[in-house]
Amino acid sequence: MAGWSVQDIPDQGGRIVVVTGANSGLGLATSRELARRGAHVVLACRSEERGARARDRILGEIPDAQVELRALDLGHLMSVREFAAEFAASHGHERLDLLINNAGVMALPHGRTADGFETQFGVNHLGHFALTGLLLPLLLKTPGARIVTVSSTMHSVANIDINDLNSERRYNRWLAYSRSKTANLLFTHELARRLTATGSDVVAAAAHPGYAATNLQTKGPRMERRKAAELFMRTGNRFFAQSAESGALPILYAATAPGVEPDSFAGPSFANWRGSPAKSRRAKWTLNDAAGERLWAESERLTGVTYDALKV
Repeated sequence: MAGWSVQDIPDQGGRIVVVTGANSGLGLATSRELARRGAHVVLACRSEERGARARDRILGEIPDAQVELRALDLGHLMSVREFAAEFAASHGHERLDLLINNAGVMALPHGRTADGFETQFGVNHLGHFALTGLLLPLLLKTPGARIVTVSSTMHSVANIDINDLNSERRYNRWLAYSRSKTANLLFTHELARRLTATGSDVVAAAAHPGYAATNLQTKGPRMERRKAAELFMRTGNRFFAQSAESGALPILYAATAPGVEPDSFAGPSFANWRGSPAKSRRAKWTLNDAAGERLWAESERLTGVTYDALKV
């Protein structure tokens, strides 16, 4: 991985890619580089207005890019189902080479999704769990397909509480965020295990951006009009964070580099903070088979999306 950069991304011609949260930050940077290498990139965005601006930015820089915009609200399971059904029915989308579960929210004030789940757990984990399951038939029939889920170093702050996944006993914004990022890694772990057990060559891997400047850091304080906290986050982004383009490198590595292993976790090489992609440290609880199975069962129950092809 040493020194790996966007120049090392293999040709992506003929590949079909879905990137969630593609309108800004890591998602936009990831989508742009995949499109630059020839992939047909589907920008899956909650806001069609912001998604259209992202599409136009990519086309302004890469006029022959193959990009399309589709609406997806990960906080609403009906939207997830509609996205998956429409994608599968689209002419020319008989396959799916790469799904990048990137979209997320961070340290928000307490809230609920349209389906009643705590917002961070609902969007960051359950929405992507449902989306992956619904798109799985296309992934399974596409040789060399990959699923990359974006986590965070913050996962190491807290394990999930299987008896309180929706933070109903008490809510702490950072604890809930950390648990949702642990859920991302446990999901990847269990997904990789099931894919391998059923003989599939689909690779499920994870990545994190280190400390990258995106709008994730400022959204929560802005929602609550905590101006001092918002200024603090903006200052950190400006002077200490790496760019979204640099933060996207581990995601792009996991998505495109040859030889990526199932259940691998890529992140920046320098102190998990910045730099070229490298194997990242992860908390031991994200490799717990029993916890992965229990989270999987609860996620199927809560979303109503079952992975029938991966029954083990």
